[in-house]
This record gives sequence, structure tokens and C-alpha cells, in this order.
Amino acid sequence: MTAPALDVVELLLTAHVYSENRNLDPGDLPPAYRRAFWSADATPDESSGRPAPGGIERPLSTTETAVAEATDLAHPWDAVSDLMFTERTEFSGEIGFTDVGMARKWFAERADAERLLANPTLAQFFEDDVEDVDYEVARANNRPVHADRIWIDSLLDQMFDEDDEEMLDLVEVRAPEEVEMTLNDLVLTDDQMGEIGKIVKAIEHRDYLAQIGLREIGKLLFVGPPGTGKTSIARALAHELDLPFVEVKLSMITSQYLGETAKNVDKAFMVAKRLSPCIFFMDEFDFVAKTRSSDEHAAIKRAVNTLLKSIDEISLIRDEVLLIGATNHPNQLDSAAWRRFDEIVNFPKPDDGMRSDILRVITRQMDIVDFDPDALAAETEGLTGSDLRLVLREAVLEALTEERTTLTQQDLLDAVEDFEERDNLKNLDMMDDSDELIAGNGRDAAGDEDKDEDDHDHGDADHAHTDHDHAHADHGHD
Repeated sequence: MTAPALDVVELLLTAHVYSENRNLDPGDLPPAYRRAFWSADATPDESSGRPAPGGIERPLSTTETAVAEATDLAHPWDAVSDLMFTERTEFSGEIGFTDVGMARKWFAERADAERLLANPTLAQFFEDDVEDVDYEVARANNRPVHADRIWIDSLLDQMFDEDDEEMLDLVEVRAPEEVEMTLNDLVLTDDQMGEIGKIVKAIEHRDYLAQIGLREIGKLLFVGPPGTGKTSIARALAHELDLPFVEVKLSMITSQYLGETAKNVDKAFMVAKRLSPCIFFMDEFDFVAKTRSSDEHAAIKRAVNTLLKSIDEISLIRDEVLLIGATNHPNQLDSAAWRRFDEIVNFPKPDDGMRSDILRVITRQMDIVDFDPDALAAETEGLTGSDLRLVLREAVLEALTEERTTLTQQDLLDAVEDFEERDNLKNLDMMDDSDELIAGNGRDAAGDEDKDEDDHDHGDADHAHTDHDHAHADHGHD
């Protein structure tokens, strides 16, 4: 029997068991099933005490459309139409069983423990029948409902109306399923690994920390040059912990709409608290210090004061919000900004060994003849992980102009040289009479500098790095 048939029978059996067993809740359904059956108008299950914008109504209606969405099969009925225990109602388009007992037996003979452990509803149903199946394990491994895109969107729709659309432009919310970067894809320093390990343990043992009164924990400040992985690690942590990722750029939230600045800050924190547990990432945190020490508009200063107060009042232990600030300019922060954070995590530019590791990561899907990452790393001193990605991008594009998908070490070395030439343009005074600014003098063209400069200065989301002792697992890239 084909895998599509097994997928459809699993969905139908899950729908039957879930509809019959009122002790099960949406957290017992695999995320793909929740997405297919979620309704913003459904009466929510308030048993968790959490805000629940919508829910899943019983009985689950297994129309062909819903089954197709849940199983990612275009024609699910075709996959099971020849089974003796399945039927399809022409009028409603529902697919179901003529004999549930026969369906259960058929599925049990073909499903292994790994499949059942990915489905808490069926893990409970088959727990006594299939070896190595444990409902509690399946439930713990299942992504929580509050991390689903559908749940996030329903909550945001509930919180904001059309008048608040500007606010949603300032705050970006990602579901963990939308974060492709994982911690295993990153190259981390020992310091970064240590801090992440402590945070993971703090989240796991929140109740214990609250019991002993240790509440001022879980506010991190990431400091380092652009392109060194501050955003990447924050997002990867959201993926690792199955937490929504709430991101706000402080320069935008305090400058876009002067009359609404303090209100926007309050709403940003309100979003984080309502989406909790989540990660709340504040980029460009040095903007706080710039504003406090300048003659900025009074409304912006009020917003910054509101921001600092809100940071004081939010807690990982009480509110289940992990707060991470990031800055490229730590020297601009004053003591009022520094003392808001209980941990400072350094993001240095990579050394030779770190760059070599990063190159191995970002080229692992490429075909490169005579690839020598150590030699290439020696030629890229001062470049960040983001810079190295740009180098590889240019090498690939240059090869494609020659109809090649196989690169050489020389392609990469040439790309490094081109990158450094473009980077040097940043230091030129575009208003002087330098011969270097005349076409043909030392450079064929400088027309794409604006694009490259933008990429280079905003490369935070590309990479993180490791010390030369490399305590990393399977590395990858964003």
C-alpha cells in the first residue's frame, strides 16, 4: 500500500478519535491537521487560561478539501478509494470509514512508532498496542498550538483592527515553522553556546526559578558588528524552542509616527505578552542611547522612557517572554540601557578558523573543484559571515554568466578580490575629484555599489560563528 493511503487513513483515524475523545485538545493534533481544521470563529478551549482566538470544533469535518490540506495530497480520495473500509459522500464531499475497527487494524499493521510519536492523538489511541509508543512523549514533542501561524494570525486579528495596521507594519511576528535557520545550522562561539544553554535551562525550569524568587532573568543583549549573526541566533533559538518570534526595529517604532510613539511601544510589548511564551527581539537598541542624549522630539523621548520602563516590567519567569536586544554600537549605550540586561553576549568578527568553518557551512550544497576553505579564509581577514555569503553569491552569479554550475577555488578568490574593491568604495568621498571615480580608472563600473553596501550593512541574519575549537554540530545557512 502506498504512503499517500497511509497518510489519508492516519488523518481520518485521527479525526475520528479526536472527535470522540473530549479529553483531547488541539495540542494533541499534529500542526498540519490543526491548520486544516482551525476556525477563527470556533468556540475556544479556555481550559489553559490562555487567550484563545478561535479553535477547532468537533466533530472534525473530513471533507476532501480539508483532508487535502492536512495531508498535502491533491486527490486524497484517489489514494484510499480501493480500500474496503473507506467511503466518500458525494453531496458533502466527506471521506470517512465504513468500518472503524477494520481501519484501525489496517493502520496498526503499517504504522511504526516514529509515525505515532508524531501524532499525540493516535499515540494515546495505540499506546497499549504498539511498542515504544508513549502519549506523553508524543505530546511533549508536538509543537504547541500557540506557535502555529494560524493561532498567531487569529490573535493579531483579535488584538488589532484596521486603525492599527501601522502598528503591524512596525512589529514582525514569525511562527517558528517559518524560521528556516536552526541552531544546528549555525557556527557558534563557546560564549554564545553557553548563554543559549543557560536560557534553555531557564525556560525549562521556569517554575523552579519563580519558586526561589529568581525572576530577573532572561534579558539578553547581543553586541557586535553587522553580519556577525545576532539576528540569526535569535531566530534559530525561536525555531529550536518552538516559540513565536516577535521582532521590532526601535528606530522605526519611535520615528514613524511621532504622535503614537509611546502607544506603539506599549503595543509592541502587549503583542509579546499575548503571544507568550515567545522571543521578543529588539534590533537597533543603540537608538535608545542616541535618543536619550540628543535633542530629539519630546514624543520620542517619552517613547524611549516608556520602552525602558516596559523592559523593567517584563519577565521571562512571570510573562514567559525572552527579551533580546541587539546593537552594532555598544559604545553608544549609557548605564541606563546596560543595566536593563542580565546577560551580555559578544558577537565578534570571525578569525581564520571561524571563517573557514563558515565557508564550509555556506558551500556545502555547492560543487567546488579543489575547494580549500582554509586558504580562502586566509584571504578574507576582517570579513563577517554575512560578507562571506556575499562573496559566494558573486562567485555563483559570475559562474552562471559562463553557463557553469561548478565553481573553482579561483572563482572564489576572484570574488573575494571583487568584494574588497566594492567595499573600498565606501571609504571614498564621492564629491572629490579622485581618479578612482572615473570609469575605467582602477574599476570598470561602480554602479551596483548601493545594493552591495545595503547587503553588507544589513547582514545580521546570515551567520553566527564559533571559536577555533568548534563545538558545533551539522552546520548550515539561512
